[in-house]
Amino acid sequence: MAVATRSFRLLAPLAVALALGGCVTAPKPLQGTWAATTPQAATDQDRGTTVRWGGRLVEVRPAAASTCFDVIAQPLGANGAPAGGDDSLGRFRACRAGFYDPAVFAPNREVTFTGRLAGIDTVRIGDYDAKVPRIDADVVFLWPERRDVDVIVERSPWW
Repeated sequence: MAVATRSFRLLAPLAVALALGGCVTAPKPLQGTWAATTPQAATDQDRGTTVRWGGRLVEVRPAAASTCFDVIAQPLGANGAPAGGDDSLGRFRACRAGFYDPAVFAPNREVTFTGRLAGIDTVRIGDYDAKVPRIDADVVFLWPERRDVDVIVERSPWW
């Protein structure tokens, strides 16, 4: 019995570490090695660089052969998901072959892309012409919607 208890003491921390490590692992399509270039810092000289960028969708524009996504970039967590909040790393555009339904890829949805930096596009934001990096996406990963939950705690009377 003492051997079983000792083995448990040794294996329990390992099991906890593995379980917690699994919580921050990126989904398989988002795993890999990526350049540290951010959308704000990307230049035309970075063309061909492999990146993993994500954020909140602004607009989705399907065309005959491909779909382009305009995104407000956000820092990514260890699992590759946008961190949320108000942090912004600028904007970028990601394009991928095929049709992606704008009803599914709706504004404010969180998404992560992997691909190669293809150049700098000029986009119109209101009356402003902005230069944004464009990536040719290999992976388009739509994250489940986060739901805000109100927790109501009923306290029993003091008596």
